[in-house]
Formats: sequence, C-alpha cells, structure tokens
Amino acid sequence: MSKKLRIQIFQDGQIQAEVLGVKGKKCTDYISLLEELLDAETIDSEYTSEFYEPEVVELEERSANSIQINGKEDF
Repeated sequence: MSKKLRIQIFQDGQIQAEVLGVKGKKCTDYISLLEELLDAETIDSEYTSEFYEPEVVELEERSANSIQINGKEDF
C-alpha cells in the first residue's frame, strides 16, 4: 500500500485526518505536517492497527557495480 493522507473537513469546521500505509511510530511524524497544512491543532488522536506493526525501513539503493567497504570503493 502506498502512503496516503485521508482528510475530511466537516461543515462545522472540524477536520479529521488519517495516515494510511505508514507502519509503526513513523505515522506520528505526519501530525505536525497536517497541523501546518491545515492551520489546525490536534485535539484528539487514535492509533490504527498499522501503528502497532513493525516499521518498514526503506534501504538506499546502491549500484550493483559499486560496493563501499571500509571507506574504499571496490569495483
């Protein structure tokens, strides 16, 4: 699943936002971003089941032809 923010704005001005596709505590990184984008303040938060799942760590891609060992590149 790709990372998504679902935002609902109600007629009374209340905003409800949900972070989808982000596992572990990384989803909380989006709270300040949402507050800034929406010019809003978080009143209440609930965690989805994804919060309790292990975080997915994205590895930096490296060229198969270049491997760095002890500060030196080995071709």
